[in-house]
Amino acid sequence: MGEIKRCRWPGVDELYIKYHDEEWGKPVHDDKILFEFLILEAAQAGLSWITILRRRENYRKAFADFDYKKIAKFNNEDVHRLLNDAGIIRNRLKIGAAISSAKLFMEVQKEFGSFDKYLYGFMPEGKPINNTSGATPVSTEISDAISKDMKKRGFKFFGTVICYAFMQAVGIVNDHIPECGFK
Repeated sequence: MGEIKRCRWPGVDELYIKYHDEEWGKPVHDDKILFEFLILEAAQAGLSWITILRRRENYRKAFADFDYKKIAKFNNEDVHRLLNDAGIIRNRLKIGAAISSAKLFMEVQKEFGSFDKYLYGFMPEGKPINNTSGATPVSTEISDAISKDMKKRGFKFFGTVICYAFMQAVGIVNDHIPECGFK
């Protein structure tokens, strides 16, 4: 029996392959995991995804296992600690945005019942999009709308391209190539 075909983008990197095969494009409805990807994708702005993926466990430790309730209470001492943590991207603006995002995330939850409900409110019929075209855009009208609304709510580092990457990561859109056996 032959090897299962997969999308080309993971290449031969084992971490990328594992991420592709087990997470990318698979629908996530757990707000804690959605918040994790919100933080990771924002950290990725201007960098490659593999750079962040390689630091994911460091982010988990540095950011209280992505517990947004704890992160929302981070103070200047925490910012200083994070700025000195070589295991994450030490960018003051991105660290500040992560803390601010935790507070904003909870406001969205309060308004919509969950962050998941908020996101799926943008989706046609409230369902993920299964892109079978074989073409992978970098943004769409939906990522434009989500990004614009989130910016209006105060989220930072979440432009339409980062938003679309987030949508792929959490399975709001499935961009696996049609032949991929890991969809």
